Amino acid sequence: MQHLPSKTKLFRSLHTSLSLHPKPTNNNRKAEQNCLSLLQLCNSLPKLLQLQSHIFKLGLQNNPLILTKFTSISSNLNAITYTSSFIFSPYVKPHYFDTFLFNTIIRSYAVTSDLKHNALCLYDKMLSYGIWPNKFTYPFVLKACAGIGELKLGQIVHGSVVKFGFDDDSHVLNTMVHMYCCCDGGVEYARKVFDEMPKWDSVGWSAMIGGYVRWGLSSEAVGLFREMQVVGVAPDEVTMVCLLSACIDLGALELGKWLEAYIERENVRKSVVLWNALIDMFAKCGEVDKALSLFRSMSQRNIVSWTSVIDGMAMHGRGTEAVSLFEEMKKDGVVPDDVSFIGLLTACSHSALVQQGKGYFYSMTKEFGISPKIEHYGCMVDLLCRAGLIQEALDFVQRMPIKPNPVIWRTLITACRAYGELKLGEKITQELIKHEPMQDSNYVLLSSIYAKMFSWEKKTMIREVMARKGMRKAPGSTMIELYNEIYEFVSGDKSHSEYKIIHQMVDDIGKEIRRAGYVASTSEVLLDIDEEDKEGAVNRHSKKLAIAFALMKTPPGTPIRIVKNLRVCEDCHSATKFISKTYKREILVRDRNRFHRFIDGVCSCKDFW
Repeated sequence: MQHLPSKTKLFRSLHTSLSLHPKPTNNNRKAEQNCLSLLQLCNSLPKLLQLQSHIFKLGLQNNPLILTKFTSISSNLNAITYTSSFIFSPYVKPHYFDTFLFNTIIRSYAVTSDLKHNALCLYDKMLSYGIWPNKFTYPFVLKACAGIGELKLGQIVHGSVVKFGFDDDSHVLNTMVHMYCCCDGGVEYARKVFDEMPKWDSVGWSAMIGGYVRWGLSSEAVGLFREMQVVGVAPDEVTMVCLLSACIDLGALELGKWLEAYIERENVRKSVVLWNALIDMFAKCGEVDKALSLFRSMSQRNIVSWTSVIDGMAMHGRGTEAVSLFEEMKKDGVVPDDVSFIGLLTACSHSALVQQGKGYFYSMTKEFGISPKIEHYGCMVDLLCRAGLIQEALDFVQRMPIKPNPVIWRTLITACRAYGELKLGEKITQELIKHEPMQDSNYVLLSSIYAKMFSWEKKTMIREVMARKGMRKAPGSTMIELYNEIYEFVSGDKSHSEYKIIHQMVDDIGKEIRRAGYVASTSEVLLDIDEEDKEGAVNRHSKKLAIAFALMKTPPGTPIRIVKNLRVCEDCHSATKFISKTYKREILVRDRNRFHRFIDGVCSCKDFW
């Protein structure tokens, strides 16, 4: 659509003055009805092209009703660009265009994956022709803005909504909340629109709750849901799916169980999407057997259902079961996609199923015609690295047909550190820093390698470089759900009202597990300080604070579930083994990679690094 204005012009012209225009009269009702009937039966692009000729033959190329129906059918056939070139050609007179026609074209572009900007351009063209938008125009325009994700553009359209007096329409406002929630930096604007809405319905609440979840503000999402209950608005299926995602983010299993009970009690429609969300929530909140049970009870499954339960098994280190489910999926006639292979390869990686993982990786292309993406190559590197096959992993990376990303290089570096290939790890990290000079995790990795090499001078140098660049190690945080409340701890946390008691409990735990044989691992402490100070630093890690808090607040024998934002460090992993045995607690830890289930001094992970 080269005739449409550029994005820069669009920003300048969205507020064009409007004027009403006369509607065309229809002089050939019979021909119009005949053509509409033919369009209704059109189900392919060749037929659509034939109908275009028929429209010209009947002289209906300026009939708004015919043009609108033609546009609607072309959208269903993914031919909207072709149709636009026809409608905005010299053969069609623009003074016959109306709001309904433009709404249809704008809507067609708004639902495309890569042509949403054209919807905004057409909205601009609509105004330039003096055609008034109506309350049905703006939900389509705002949906396009949401897909584009540009806050400034959305704010301009918001201004137009106010200018034309549609800022009291609930459907327009609900879509506007969704639009702002899709723009970086737009959540506060969304909440302002939401708070000022004259009337709330479940759609608006779902949009705002979903927006919070989208940007990682899951605590705010749960808080808003509680407000929703207070005002008496019944949540719908969409609300439930959003809240289950928030439960995953927070590791809030008890809230997830309450939501499941609510869905049953209130007879919320349990679609496949909602079933899948429940499966994903239970798997990622530590109840993978419950997730599997739900999966087995589904009357209808799709590829997402299978992938969710396979991913769950992968996260819990139950690779053999994940492989069995994958084979069962194939027998059930469900063709795996690229996402299901990521879950499968992750499962093989976390369970040391090296040969099976290799076989499945190569079957992607040979058996299913799926070209591996960078994520699949990353899974293979992780698989080889976890098995200690460092050189094979390096050879694999060097043979990759696509450029390895920093995540793959960091996987290699971590493996080098774990398996003693320190010189190789140092070399790769130095190269990575050249390409990513402002990525703090690269410096932390290099620092940890120097700690393993007992090269304190170089370790100090890294600390100084980070200080000069204004970098610091990303703080670890741990969340725990107790008695319907979510508590978050960060390393060295003193914000909790009971922090002194919690810290004392951490010290007491340290004394108990040292008697049982625990020795602090201080090599990952970034600073070059005395060994006693290093031990104090690792003793204040967020995970230990959360476990101490749980031990204080829960009865003996109660399982402890926590969620970390980073990978569990070597010292915390070792300490948690001793805590589980000393205090006779099952401790389930979800870090950014997987689950660790500690029982009687043993962790479920086959290999830890």
